[in-house]
Amino acid sequence: MKFKALKTTVATALLAFLVGCSTSPTGRNQFILVPGAEMALMGASAFSELKSNEKISTDAKTNRYVQCVTDAILKVTPPQPDFEKWEVVVFDSPQVNAFALPGGKIGVYTGLLKVARTQDQLASVIGHEIGHVMANHGNERVSSSKAANGALQITSIALGASGTANSDLIMQGLGLGVNVGVLLPFSRAHESESDLIGVQLMNEAGFDPNQSVQLWKNMAKASEGAPPEILSTHPSHDTRIDDLQDAINALPATNRKAPNCGRPNV
Repeated sequence: MKFKALKTTVATALLAFLVGCSTSPTGRNQFILVPGAEMALMGASAFSELKSNEKISTDAKTNRYVQCVTDAILKVTPPQPDFEKWEVVVFDSPQVNAFALPGGKIGVYTGLLKVARTQDQLASVIGHEIGHVMANHGNERVSSSKAANGALQITSIALGASGTANSDLIMQGLGLGVNVGVLLPFSRAHESESDLIGVQLMNEAGFDPNQSVQLWKNMAKASEGAPPEILSTHPSHDTRIDDLQDAINALPATNRKAPNCGRPNV
């Protein structure tokens, strides 16, 4: 009986090792346990719940503006293997925040537009959030939590088990609190990586990557000593700007010109 249990443990550990070997877009080694298609389903389910519980903006100009900036970024975003279409929803909320979930689900809060004052600054945020999806950060969080809890049966993860430990774990992995609408921060390593991916995307799309630095200066001013939600675990202000500036200086020139998306009054 003990030998059988040992075999099961070894087999599970081997499966975790084989599935867990992955590399992010920046070349960082990753621990990935959950199939990408399953993460996409989780993201779609969580996004559906968000739309049911959060107020969605009905302002046509604001929606066109956010969609226009996002579309420009998506034109240069590599195809993702586990879903085909991205979806963007603007939430009518004073939160200074945005997010992107596995499965290509993007949420932007209207409060962000008061701090991201130009379309280039909004492009910086959108590119950053898309970077989280491209780099499988949600999957890393779910995988790490599952491994820490000793639950490595990757095929058993299902968001449909509402109210269970698995459900809460998945929501947290996607960056959502148990109370839907509460966004949880990613690690500093994930945030720094998404910064780098974001400036690459916005540059290739024809936006001014230098505006990513100005955006975080705006964020610091708006925070009045307490960082807004989107900055909660980001690197320190000086570190972020230094890292972003180094990344910007290394960017190749591009002939692409971003569209004029017509910023709304907010």
